[in-house]
Amino acid sequence: MTVKLFYKTQRELALALNAIVDAYWQDQIDEETLLKNVHDIYTNNPDKVWKNGDFTTVLRQQCGKRRLGVVERILHMNGLLQDGSPSPVSNGGTQ
Repeated sequence: MTVKLFYKTQRELALALNAIVDAYWQDQIDEETLLKNVHDIYTNNPDKVWKNGDFTTVLRQQCGKRRLGVVERILHMNGLLQDGSPSPVSNGGTQ
């Protein structure tokens, strides 16, 4: 499975996240690959994943609660989300 680092649209990004999580659930990729892919996608496309303290509307509609629950947990584990909001460093800002 190949995953791009940069996505043109939120819909394209949602399809990629769906494919990654579904592949993990079907034992086609291992946990390490799941974690790395979700981390890389968020790190390079934070504005297409998270806005105003929540996942973007397109992601919520396209991915669903279960998949986004997995993605959110991964982002928390990697320190990219803290208390439901992105950390300043992950959005390209400075502390």
